[in-house]
Amino acid sequence: MNKALTVILATVALDAIGIGLIMPILPSLLRELGHSSEISAQYGMLLALYAAMQFLFGPVLGALSDRFGRRPILLVALAGAAVDYLIMAMTDHLAILYVGRAIAGIAGASFVVATAYIADISLPAERARRYGLMQACFGIGFIAGPVLGGLLGELSLRYPFLLAAALNGINFVVGLFVLPESHLPERRKVKLASLNPLASFRWAFGMRTLVPLIAIFFTMHLVGQVPGSLWVIYGEDRFAWDTWMVGLSLGVFGLFHAVAQAFLTGPVTARLGEKTTLALGVAFDATGLVLMAYATTTWMVLPVLMFLTLSGVGIPALQSMVSRQVDEDQQGELQGTVAALMSLASIFGPLAATAFYAATAATWSGMVWVAAAALYVLLIPALLAIRRH
Repeated sequence: MNKALTVILATVALDAIGIGLIMPILPSLLRELGHSSEISAQYGMLLALYAAMQFLFGPVLGALSDRFGRRPILLVALAGAAVDYLIMAMTDHLAILYVGRAIAGIAGASFVVATAYIADISLPAERARRYGLMQACFGIGFIAGPVLGGLLGELSLRYPFLLAAALNGINFVVGLFVLPESHLPERRKVKLASLNPLASFRWAFGMRTLVPLIAIFFTMHLVGQVPGSLWVIYGEDRFAWDTWMVGLSLGVFGLFHAVAQAFLTGPVTARLGEKTTLALGVAFDATGLVLMAYATTTWMVLPVLMFLTLSGVGIPALQSMVSRQVDEDQQGELQGTVAALMSLASIFGPLAATAFYAATAATWSGMVWVAAAALYVLLIPALLAIRRH
């Protein structure tokens, strides 16, 4: 493995750790800064704000990296993230926390630049394997981050931010002295159309066989925002978890997910086929959501984690089906559309999930999980359409 690839993979892993560090302590920090125990709506807005900034600035950073090179854009993003986390560690104002999460979302959009960097330094035959390594590094970081965040959060709610700032600072220094440029700057103006994250939607929705797959993709990611948005808050409310337990549960989920992706997805798809594997993933996810609604003690969450983990076999099968709908020279545009759909789900999902939970928790806190599982009923026509095609 060459030096540049090692550095960029380490950058991705450290970035994921920084993101995961903050998750277990955000609700407690919101209660402290907002002086209120009802923070589900605020928490959803923070998650949506981060995703919105990634959605809006992913194309911007990608286009700027084409124009000025990958290295300077990555370095600016890492330095901005380090300063941002440091400010959030020191602030006593809720408004600054919002500004900080917006800046963190912009810096987090540098994932697009890291993806382009790997494409620059890899032969076509190497890219799939190296993208797999990048996802694995992100997964490893996201396992370690919540566990460390939970541990440090027990000592102080500010310590995870300080560690995130330090990690991004290390990333910046390593990139400054070790990371070479992978792309010669292009002497042309940045086209405004390339900065529009919605530009490819009209093209994608004009393809008849692609529409049901896109509908399934968006719905699955939208439903996936429910555990992503409520896991910390629900764990505190329902099971009286502290920050350490929240971080541990997120770390266990990340570990289970990584193992399932590494050892189950390929054999299951080869054995059952992509369509059946996709349907199986939907069924596992719906089952896990319903079980979460009726879980009353911490040990009951373990089977929930197993079902939610097993549901992960569906997304790779779906991605494979999606990628076959266009020619090779359209793959970039298609993957950009898929990334934009994921970002949109990450914007609207947390807002809807936390608002629904706030409105129904007094009646039955498990209602939001059942409602999320019920959304999968909407996918039945799309699944049938796939089988017909």
